[in-house]
Amino acid sequence: MSLVTVGTVAFDDIETPFGKAGKIVGGAATYISWSASYFTEDIQLVSVIGDDFPETELDMLKERGVDMEGLQIKEGEKSFFWAGKYHTNMNGRDTLDTQLNVLADFDPVLPDAYKNAEYVMLGNLTPQVQMRVIEQLESKPKLIALDTMNFWMDIALDDLLKVIKKIDVLIINDEEARQLSGEYSLVTAAEKIIEMGPGILVIKKGEHGALLFHGEDIFFAPALPLKEVFDPTGAGDTFAGGFMGYIAKTGDLSFEGMKKAIIAGSAMASFCVERFGTERLKGLSDSDIRERIQRFERLVRFDTVL
Repeated sequence: MSLVTVGTVAFDDIETPFGKAGKIVGGAATYISWSASYFTEDIQLVSVIGDDFPETELDMLKERGVDMEGLQIKEGEKSFFWAGKYHTNMNGRDTLDTQLNVLADFDPVLPDAYKNAEYVMLGNLTPQVQMRVIEQLESKPKLIALDTMNFWMDIALDDLLKVIKKIDVLIINDEEARQLSGEYSLVTAAEKIIEMGPGILVIKKGEHGALLFHGEDIFFAPALPLKEVFDPTGAGDTFAGGFMGYIAKTGDLSFEGMKKAIIAGSAMASFCVERFGTERLKGLSDSDIRERIQRFERLVRFDTVL
C-alpha cells in the first residue's frame, strides 16, 4: 500500500541533559519514513535538501524501500537546519537557531507515480505547502493524516483550517489541541476539532501517552516507561510514521485498527528517544518491534475482579 510522506529532511544540532549531538540528520519526513519502513515498503518521500546532505543517509532510506523521486536537491544550496536545547525535565526546549535555507521557497512537486497514493502523511510544514500536496492528488486517498504545530495556529490559522477540512486524521499535542479548539478539556477540544473536518483526532501527550478520538469512541495508549531518554526530537514524527505505516500495511481503518496503529506508533517513538536523532531507528529487527509492542500489551492488560 503506497504511503506518501511529506516533510523536512534536515540537519539538527541537539543538546539535552544527557549530552550533545552536533549537526545530525533529522527532519519530519526522515523520522516518518524510517518509522513507517518497518511496516510497509512502498514509501514515497516528498521533500527538499541542499547538496550538502550526505548521500549515505539517502542510500540507507532507499534500502528501506523509500522512493526518492519526489526529493528535490538544490545544487549550491544548504539543507534546513535547526538547533535546540532541552530543559532538565526534557519536556520544554529552547530553539537556538533556525536556518530555513532550501525550505524558504519549497514548492512540493508530486511525481506522477505519487498522485494516486492510497495513504498520505503530511508532516509539519506550512499549511500552504500541505495544501499544495493535496491539490496535486489525482484520486482521493484512503486516508490523509496531517501533523501541525501552534506556530502555524499563530500566524496562518485561516490557511490551516482550510487544510484541516481536507484531511481524515489530525495529529497534534495536547497544548495544540487546546489552542486550536479554545477548550481546556481534551474531550471537549476533540469534539470541536472533529467538527472542523477530520473524522479522527490523535492527541499526543509526550511521556504521558496518546489519545485517539474516532466518532464517539475514545482510546488511550500510555507511553512506555523507559530507563533512559536521550533525545525526544523526532518522537512525534516517529509516532506518526509508525501509525501510518501500520495502517498502510493492514488497510484497517476501523476503530480497532486505529487502536493497534496507535500502539505501533507509540512503540516506534519509544525506540526513537533512546538515542540521538535517527540512530536508534536504524537496524531494528521485527523481533525488536514485536517485543516492544508486547511490553505495551503487558503494561495495560489486567483482569477485573468484582
